[in-house]
Amino acid sequence: MTVRNLDREDEAERQIREQQAAEHIHGICLKTGPPRRVGVELEWLVRDARDPALPVPAERIAAAVSAFGAEGSEEKALPSSSAPGVLPSGAALTTEPGGQLELSSLPADSLAECVRTTAADLAALRAAAADAGLELAGVGLDPFRRPRRILHLPRYAAMEAYFDRGGPWGRQMMCATASVQVCLDAGDDGDGPSGYRWRWRLLHEIGPVLVAAFANSPLRDGQPTGWRSSRQQVWAHMDPGRTRPPALDGDPRADWTEYALDAEVMCVCEKGSGDWSAPPGLTLRDWVRCPGRLRPPTAADMSYHLSTLFPPVRPRGHFELRMIDAQPGDGWVVPTAVASALLSDPAASAAAMTAAGRLRGAAGDPWLTAALFGPANPRLARASRECFAAARGALQRQQAPAPILAAVDDYIERYVSRDRCPADDLLEEVR
Repeated sequence: MTVRNLDREDEAERQIREQQAAEHIHGICLKTGPPRRVGVELEWLVRDARDPALPVPAERIAAAVSAFGAEGSEEKALPSSSAPGVLPSGAALTTEPGGQLELSSLPADSLAECVRTTAADLAALRAAAADAGLELAGVGLDPFRRPRRILHLPRYAAMEAYFDRGGPWGRQMMCATASVQVCLDAGDDGDGPSGYRWRWRLLHEIGPVLVAAFANSPLRDGQPTGWRSSRQQVWAHMDPGRTRPPALDGDPRADWTEYALDAEVMCVCEKGSGDWSAPPGLTLRDWVRCPGRLRPPTAADMSYHLSTLFPPVRPRGHFELRMIDAQPGDGWVVPTAVASALLSDPAASAAAMTAAGRLRGAAGDPWLTAALFGPANPRLARASRECFAAARGALQRQQAPAPILAAVDDYIERYVSRDRCPADDLLEEVR
């Protein structure tokens, strides 16, 4: 056999491996069916109740939430663990690298059920934190403390090393940010408002509106940054291959598969090893096609790689909205209700698509404009008012509980109708 034939066989094998990887990602990214369920993931900064500028050790956080720990878990017994605990409803509680706590609700069959069970879990979590002299702060970026990693696990060390090559932004994301992540079913296989293609497109259209309307991170080191959402500023300066939106030119599954294959590998999971770092510049496509000095990637490796991608909308079987800053108090109810309503009601979906679609014709990147100016930008202000009106109408038609309607009405009156966002409150306090 000639060398040329060997080369051709090697290339054929590489293409087969790449095709198998693509099929794996394509098959797991979206689960289709009638859209019904809603969930929410709430991240909170954990602060000393007397002095929010003080660092809070991992041991103190672990002790505060020990009642929700997973019994019998060796990893949970360690202060540096991020293994999940369990809240009263069965929802998961995890600790992020900088000590943030994340409450991940179970999927609910209705918005009302999601809000009710999550509120009960949050009340239990807040009570436990208060007993320990701690508070859960709903703000997108820590306004006082420098980013400091308190969880010492191989995956976080590898992530930190990867991000450090691009500047300080990755550490800020890992250790100093918090968000409201709304989770919604992908949708069915149709082409209408209940179909996953329409819903994927709509979420990317309204994404800048949600960034602007709920911007809540204007401070860093106690000073204004010039951004209404400094959390989005952080994302904008990080690795664009894992934080920008994917291409929206074709089918979402195909677009996401290409996005994932072209993203750099952040870490390689090696049980028993303290070093999970990946070779610089290695994309998943490179690893699949030419493993080289690394072992061949497994399905688990590919699934883990997908969890290290952070675009504004992430397909995880369902759609995970990642662009919303953490909100103060019970403010998380409003973005959950608004996003759910805009995707679950055909009339509201159409109105929101039209309102947010006008932003594409504006100068500049709508995502950056939203993060910089919030609803002070006239185009975003108009889109916000129209989207919130559409969501309010949908919630009324769906007979949402009175407390949810009241929360949305209050938000419209306090912020949307006045072209304001929660960041404006924080800026006024500083001034």
